[in-house]
Amino acid sequence: MDESFNKTVNLKDKLTYFYNKNKFIIFMFLGAVIVAIAIIIFNDINSKTKNKLIADKYVKAGIYLASDEKEKSKYLYEEIIKSKNKFYSLLAFNAILEKNLIKDKEKIISYFNILEKINYSDNTSDLIVLKKALYLIKNSDIQKGNKLIKDLIDKNSNLKSLSEEILIK
Repeated sequence: MDESFNKTVNLKDKLTYFYNKNKFIIFMFLGAVIVAIAIIIFNDINSKTKNKLIADKYVKAGIYLASDEKEKSKYLYEEIIKSKNKFYSLLAFNAILEKNLIKDKEKIISYFNILEKINYSDNTSDLIVLKKALYLIKNSDIQKGNKLIKDLIDKNSNLKSLSEEILIK
């Protein structure tokens, strides 16, 4: 029993000595951990807030579109695309294309380029490229559109068979 008491006293002395010798480093480490946790929590809250604001803009743009206020709707959809939100940017761009809200080909191509730079899954990225190719073909830039489709085929995309059918036609 005396031996276990000595071990606990010896351990207590070692811990006290370690604490006294490294007090500054321990407090710096704990402070860094607390700051890191605070930054992570702040970023999470900030991200959720931005996502909610973009979702509200998307809903508002849809309401404007339904009430035939196309300019207000177009403006909000463009803001959403420029925000580079992974979910709502693609939805907003699809709404612009479907409702033909923007006639300027260069602007549409620039929005395609914005979407291509967002970190989507391979399938979604390939779908964006295919839509861009079809848009180019529809708007008399057949050579660029066919090149994009050939790139999808060469990439062995999931859309390869569909791309091959488009090239045949």
